[in-house]
Amino acid sequence: MKNFARLTTAVLMTAGAMALAGCSGAEGGGGQPSESQEARAEQAGAQAQDFSGDKDQLAQILEKGQLVVAMEGTWSPWTYHDENDELVGYDVEVAKLIAQKLGVEAVFVEGEWDGLFAGLDAGRYDMVVNGVEITPERGEKYDFSDPYGFIRTAIVVNGDNDEIQSFEDLEGKNTANTISSTYAELAESYGAAVTGVDDLNQTFELLLSGRIDATLNAELTYYDYMKAHPDRNLKIAALTDEASLVAIPMRKGEDSASLREAVNEAIAQISQSGELTQLSEKYFGSDISRNPQGND
Repeated sequence: MKNFARLTTAVLMTAGAMALAGCSGAEGGGGQPSESQEARAEQAGAQAQDFSGDKDQLAQILEKGQLVVAMEGTWSPWTYHDENDELVGYDVEVAKLIAQKLGVEAVFVEGEWDGLFAGLDAGRYDMVVNGVEITPERGEKYDFSDPYGFIRTAIVVNGDNDEIQSFEDLEGKNTANTISSTYAELAESYGAAVTGVDDLNQTFELLLSGRIDATLNAELTYYDYMKAHPDRNLKIAALTDEASLVAIPMRKGEDSASLREAVNEAIAQISQSGELTQLSEKYFGSDISRNPQGND
């Protein structure tokens, strides 16, 4: 922690010098932010506006003492509400650890998938932590942190479906996912017609009722769903060979460079300490923080 405090101080000093010199997957959800969350996010956003122009993004975060993190809150085990309606999940704890390393408080705001990125674009959020996979299109618009998760994509079908056994078999089939999600884009690339949904439960309801042929999602999300619903007649028909990279999107630009560096340092620290592995095993039953191909 002391080492990181020195790092953030150094980064802040560098950011100040840069300012004087002129120098952001996943299945969609439908969670809506609470009034308190909205108020805190608006307050943080207002503070960021006050700071804009003379301080970069990391300097603003450190001064206001808050890291505003957007997530869905409806996608177990990444971000969801437990039986006490507390916001929990792998990404919730990862974000808290990153904020802790920065020496600030994590403020969470929940919303629908597309709204997360609209808020990031508008400067209402500092980052999106929601199992976001890196894609070329997203890379053009956002700066991503180093990966903190590696996941394979699964085609999930009804247990009696033997027609779909590969991604090529998706051509002409009906699938369901959040529109603009990585999974919807992948299904469309193989010729599937994608129905837009709000959350994971709705997706599986459509699949179980026979209204769609398949859905694409993280392999571990399927296992988590089946653990909670062992009586559901579902199975994995195929898996991608390579793992997708899960990372944190932030706004692109020179004023965000120091934030990305600080987040990467935080991820490196919690990876080296074993905390990421512990969280992975807690929420997924396996270590998703390591690349299964062994080239991370």
